[in-house]
Amino acid sequence: MRLGLTIGTVTLVEPHPTVRGGVFRVVVPLSSADLARHGDPRHVPSAEALVAWDDLGSGDGQIVAFSEGGEAAQPFRPLDKPIDA
Repeated sequence: MRLGLTIGTVTLVEPHPTVRGGVFRVVVPLSSADLARHGDPRHVPSAEALVAWDDLGSGDGQIVAFSEGGEAAQPFRPLDKPIDA
C-alpha cells in the first residue's frame, strides 16, 4: 500500500458495466520527501501519475492510500472488475 495525492478524475464515455458506482482518480504517488513538503504550494510531486479506482469518494487534492496489482482487485467478488490500482 502506498500514499498518493489525487489530482483529477478520468471520465469514461462508455464505462464497463462492472465499474459503475465509482470513479477513476488520477493519483500521484508520494515519497516521504513529498509528504514532508505537503502543503507547500510551490512543491510539485515528481512521480508519474497513475489511475486508481475510487468507490469511497475522495476529492481532488486529498491524500489517499492505494494498492496496486492483484491486491487491488481482491475486495471485488467475483473478481471480474478490470482494476489494477
